[in-house]
Amino acid sequence: MSGSPNRLVAAVFGAVYLLVGLLGFVVTGFSNFAGTDGDTLIVFDVNPLHNIVHLAIGALLLLSSKNVAAAKGSNTAVGAVYLLVGVLGLFLIGTDANILALNGADNVLHFASAIVLLGVGLSQDKNVRSHVPVG
Repeated sequence: MSGSPNRLVAAVFGAVYLLVGLLGFVVTGFSNFAGTDGDTLIVFDVNPLHNIVHLAIGALLLLSSKNVAAAKGSNTAVGAVYLLVGVLGLFLIGTDANILALNGADNVLHFASAIVLLGVGLSQDKNVRSHVPVG
């Protein structure tokens, strides 16, 4: 990964989230698509919508790992989203709004992912700036 912590973290997290998304479909199939009660994958509750989100996040991170600036931006953005999802998850469990079938283990994973992704995205590869067109 050419010595870039952001590329390495994006590649590893991307591969893991893709794998979790695929394994989630083995457990859930396509039934109860956005059900508030999911099926259990290890200790995590998942439903098909949750699996699709994992696949999308995994693909984004894995694709962004090809470029340092893209990886840095994706790690930071996905980390921020996971921080928000972790906080929201605290209030959604047990409600009809829990369309991702989140449980306590999911919240812990989302907070842990947020800490690592945001930590690496904001602190590493500082000499890299993403290209933003001016004008």
